[in-house]
Amino acid sequence: MPELPEVETTRRGLAPHLLGANIVSFAIRNDRLRWPIPGDMPLRGQTIQSLERRAKYLLLKCDAGTLILHLGMSGSLRILPLDVPAEKHDHFDLLLDNGKMMRLRDPRRFGAVLWHEGDIESHPLLSRLGPEPLESFDADHLYRTVKSRNVAIKQLIMDSQVVVGVGNIYASEALFLAGIRPQRRNLGLAGCARLAESIKTTLKAAIDAGGSTLRDFVNASGNPGYFQQQHWVYGRSGEPCMRCGTPIRQIRQGQRSSFYCPNCQK
Repeated sequence: MPELPEVETTRRGLAPHLLGANIVSFAIRNDRLRWPIPGDMPLRGQTIQSLERRAKYLLLKCDAGTLILHLGMSGSLRILPLDVPAEKHDHFDLLLDNGKMMRLRDPRRFGAVLWHEGDIESHPLLSRLGPEPLESFDADHLYRTVKSRNVAIKQLIMDSQVVVGVGNIYASEALFLAGIRPQRRNLGLAGCARLAESIKTTLKAAIDAGGSTLRDFVNASGNPGYFQQQHWVYGRSGEPCMRCGTPIRQIRQGQRSSFYCPNCQK
């Protein structure tokens, strides 16, 4: 599933082609995504003012409202010439006056294309989200949350009301960098400081590498990410830790796989 680094990589790739462009029209070939794509969106003639990211949502802000985009589990957004024929899993096109289009491909159809007018932060999908990990998130916020919740630390940092965008891959990687086991429930302020900084370090490195491509993800140019080549623990069950040589362990937490080094993480 595309996580924050993949979504931010997509945003950065799309922005130069979208900003300031006028929308000529749009095409819906399959509206049955996670929520139905509304066919009455007033997009024609709109100018794209900005392209922002909130958590894993892309917010394409126009004169009259905001187009909300989500990549779901298998989606990607590409910039293509207008004459490129659609394929089986290409569900939505946004046609621009610069001779290009933005195309959503989503084989599993868990993505989203929605329209919102008014204050975007009031939208039900965004109104209860926690802080951005690379902006206002810090050790004090994490420490206060840890003290109030009796839950494993990995599941806590994957809660979008605590901090947004720390998906399964990057939670495992950040916990390794911080030296904290994913099962831990009690964490002092110093541990929270290490973890908050490790989350930032991990996400920044992943963005620099264009995200992780484990199956479907490609960026706006159709290229994969490369951060999977730098994974310390994720997907490496039974392989030696690259720091100490101890075999990496895999456990299940909340129906998700967690990976950690039993020697380096306490």
